[in-house]
Amino acid sequence: MRLHHTLAGSGPRVLFFNGSGATLEGSAPIIDNLRTFATVLAHDQRGLGRTGIIDGPYTMAQYAQDGADLLDHVGWDTCTIVGISFGGMVAQEFAVTFPERVEKLLLLCTSAGGEAGASYPLHENVGLDPEVRTAKMRTIFDTRFTDEFLATDKFAAAMAKMLADREAIAKSDEVLRGEAMQLEARRHHDVASRLGNIACPTLVMAGLYDGIAPVANSEAIAARIPGAELRTYEGGHLFIAQDPRAMADISAFVVA
Repeated sequence: MRLHHTLAGSGPRVLFFNGSGATLEGSAPIIDNLRTFATVLAHDQRGLGRTGIIDGPYTMAQYAQDGADLLDHVGWDTCTIVGISFGGMVAQEFAVTFPERVEKLLLLCTSAGGEAGASYPLHENVGLDPEVRTAKMRTIFDTRFTDEFLATDKFAAAMAKMLADREAIAKSDEVLRGEAMQLEARRHHDVASRLGNIACPTLVMAGLYDGIAPVANSEAIAARIPGAELRTYEGGHLFIAQDPRAMADISAFVVA
């Protein structure tokens, strides 16, 4: 197995876990921002991007193990773990499985599953008519994104267009197969009963209007991790791009 990965930046060491269907290429703006204050190790997760299809089915434990193997490959014993959306799920699985390797834990717009609440079942969108899927994704991406709201907010309208354009991109059968296996693993994510084993400094971040990973799910995560802090932001599932405070808080937490 070969995990396509990048290692760049300067500052504290960070292992970054990406979101559902996301690749290094598509998440470059986020990763580049992290690199301004941290040394960032990131990869295309199994089934996605230039890593490509690895024999499945996949499990959350395998995604976490991939991260541990990557740390071994670059010679890092410990680092800060940052996970966004699906990557936040993997980050939680990593933290409860390899607690000795986690210096700090940063969880963005994610869920713990089980009794702590699951994120929106994206696997149910597979096979939907593209227009139906796009309309559904818009409203769960940010619950404010009605036609009326978008007509008065240019930045929100641009984000909604970005979502629509992304949903309209044609994908090969191989790409769809990799994404489907990731979503199947995501469907079984549940670390709720194990979060109490995390002892490192933890920051949980959530968008107030996120319909994919509602604030209540982040509240449940923070309540289960001893000493965890929860912060909320003006935005939806991609509040990191909507609220300028988010990246500043990430930087302060990682560098401190």
